Amino acid sequence: MAILNDPKPWWQNAVCYQVYVRSFADGDGDGVGDLPGITSRLPYLRDLGVDALWITPFYPSPQNDHGYDVSDYRDVDPLFGSLDDADTLIATAHDLGLRVIVDIVPNHTSDEHAWFREAVAAGPGSPERARYLFRPGRGEGGTEPPNNWASVFGGPAWDRLPATPEEPEPEWYLHLFDSSQPDLDWRNPEVHQMFLDVLRFWLDRGVDGFRIDVAHGLYKEATLRDQEFAVGESASYDHASVNTDQAMVERRLTDEPMWDQPEVHEVYREWRKLLDTYAGDRMAVAEAWTTTAESMARFVRPDELHQTFNFSWLLAPWSAESFAKVVTDTVETFGSASPTWVLSNHDVVRHVTRYGGGEVGLARGRAATLAMLGLPGSAYLYQGEELGLEQVDVPPEARQDPAWLRTGDEGRDGCRVPVPWSSQEPPFGFGPGTGQPWIPQPADWSELTVEAEQADPESTLSFYRRALEARRTIQDAGDELAVSVDGDLLDVRRGSLRILLNCGDSAVDIPADAGQVVIASGPVSGRSLPPNTAAWLR
Repeated sequence: MAILNDPKPWWQNAVCYQVYVRSFADGDGDGVGDLPGITSRLPYLRDLGVDALWITPFYPSPQNDHGYDVSDYRDVDPLFGSLDDADTLIATAHDLGLRVIVDIVPNHTSDEHAWFREAVAAGPGSPERARYLFRPGRGEGGTEPPNNWASVFGGPAWDRLPATPEEPEPEWYLHLFDSSQPDLDWRNPEVHQMFLDVLRFWLDRGVDGFRIDVAHGLYKEATLRDQEFAVGESASYDHASVNTDQAMVERRLTDEPMWDQPEVHEVYREWRKLLDTYAGDRMAVAEAWTTTAESMARFVRPDELHQTFNFSWLLAPWSAESFAKVVTDTVETFGSASPTWVLSNHDVVRHVTRYGGGEVGLARGRAATLAMLGLPGSAYLYQGEELGLEQVDVPPEARQDPAWLRTGDEGRDGCRVPVPWSSQEPPFGFGPGTGQPWIPQPADWSELTVEAEQADPESTLSFYRRALEARRTIQDAGDELAVSVDGDLLDVRRGSLRILLNCGDSAVDIPADAGQVVIASGPVSGRSLPPNTAAWLR
């Protein structure tokens, strides 16, 4: 439920919980999560102590990229329910004091969207093709792609249409992701109007905000020129990295004409004007993998979006110096804008695993979470992290991520395994079915179910509930921060609140002037902070 008596808009201090719709809760027993399943578990989210839920795409889709290939933005895929189910979910969430954020996918559509089918049928030079980025190929007979851009999911970013008698030398279309996800041409006014209509459709149904997929990618450099590479750079993404999205930011190439073009900000000025016409502090948060903090901050100028995901906390290695730099840089860059903090999502390796896995990874994960929750701004949690779930090694025959299918690299299936709710064996109460869900769950998850952890006061779930309850008591701490590092100890002062994070391998003394422990991520004895542990003091 929203923080009461807070003069700020709800989203500035909110804790938002990401629901990956396929993997949260299954209402009909088919092994795939759905909207009725989410609705049935909303009391759990209220009791957890979050303020809002963000739901990944549930629109009609061939599911080649699990909903991020949308064929109709104004309906619900029968796999997930109906429009009535969406209305029920929104109304129930509001009754429980929860806000609802839905995903919007404006960079590309599915190749089964009516617009793309019309474009293929209409032929070169038609108004229908002008909605997408079709171009003739290079070389004799147009057999080479129009430029050298690479797909984030592997291989060239261009596919060629099949030859027909009407089009013997067919055009190519751009897809920065899977070949089933053709990129829209945002220089076309029809595209602008279509998405304004989509936003109105869901705003009128009561959604409180939008998470904007690939927010930095809508516009491409106007000539679609070749990408230029410095010595040591290449067109390929490092798919062995944490995930394909992280690879986009980690490359930090000298020239990226397909990302973060200046014209994209005009889109969000249009969207902000629309959002401001609705009551209730409707908001939008950008997924913008930009190469600098300054370019990220441009998305949250006063007349643009309300928030953008701050992936710097997620990308930081485990060290006090790294975390201190992230906090300092974030505060300096965002100024009065509302910063966001995130450790995991549906595109990255779960942070317990990133921090080493096992007991050490879990202790570090809890500590990083507590430190993050103590900072001003909004926090985004990913389903299952409150249970301490780790990345799953999904067997090859069960993998479904297009990044895996196109490259054979790790992909993202391991962080998308359905949530375990109860019982001793799969599907662990995920739904009324008896078999494994759409991605199989590990057989040894019985101690990680919601049911098991609710009964254990020392569980990760119990810790998250205590931390989120404690967070509501520190909103008066203000937004001014003083950050310092002493060896392996991160020390953040926020008004009367002190946040300490010990990233070292041995215990450190708690400063004498640090006050009393309010909450800690692990056992604290006296004035000694154990390794891999965080604490709040006042």
